[in-house]
Amino acid sequence: MSAGDMRRAFADRADLEAYLRRAFPRAAALDDALPDRPVGGRQAAEAQLAQIAPAAYATSRNHLDGAVTRLSPYLRHGVLTLAEVRDAALAAVADPRDAAKLISELGWRDYYQRVYAADGDAVWRDREPYKTGYDAAEYAADLPDEIQLGQTGTALDPFCRQLTTTGYLHNHARLWLAAYIVHWRRIRWQAGARWFLTHLLDGDPASNNLSWQWVASTFSQKPYIFNRDNLRKYGADLSAHPAADCPFNDSYENLAARLFPRLPAGR
Repeated sequence: MSAGDMRRAFADRADLEAYLRRAFPRAAALDDALPDRPVGGRQAAEAQLAQIAPAAYATSRNHLDGAVTRLSPYLRHGVLTLAEVRDAALAAVADPRDAAKLISELGWRDYYQRVYAADGDAVWRDREPYKTGYDAAEYAADLPDEIQLGQTGTALDPFCRQLTTTGYLHNHARLWLAAYIVHWRRIRWQAGARWFLTHLLDGDPASNNLSWQWVASTFSQKPYIFNRDNLRKYGADLSAHPAADCPFNDSYENLAARLFPRLPAGR
């Protein structure tokens, strides 16, 4: 089915949902939940673009309540271009340096797209060996149900549920979940990447898979991990998770020693 063949008018939300399930049966078989999504289209994209605050983005983007742009779905589906966002960012600041961080992130998106254009489905394969002390064969192939349902008993559960109910996750939450899945649970990054792509409105194999590989260390110099202090600093809710029971409550050195015992100390 081409985009031109799709219906544009629906009697109500239920009519839309029924149509989408019929039109995309393979996707519906994976997960037929249809959460409320941001409004699509050029007009909505331009309205969101007008709200960007590049200087605030630079200083707060890592915080869950930071001044992120929420433009990724429009970029993913070609409603906006990277050049348009770059130009809007520069127009929104008096000093171009205040837009540098936002433009840098656009550059990473462009880079991932270029890798994907060159390599295609090879982004689903490990680009390099894991640098964790474990071989790829030692990682589980499938994602357990308790992760997908947000029932791990950790402070990350709300992010699992947010992913599946809203189609959105802050980038820092994506990194935490990816690190937990690959390094704490020792599951192949591909399983997590498929889960994200099933639900993310802005999901694409380029940014998604290569970011997962960066966390896993198959596209970076070392594995990415986090600890409880990092969760607290950037806004995760730890109120229901006492430090004594938190698997992330330790120094980075101790966590690395526990997660990667085959690596030399200090790696």
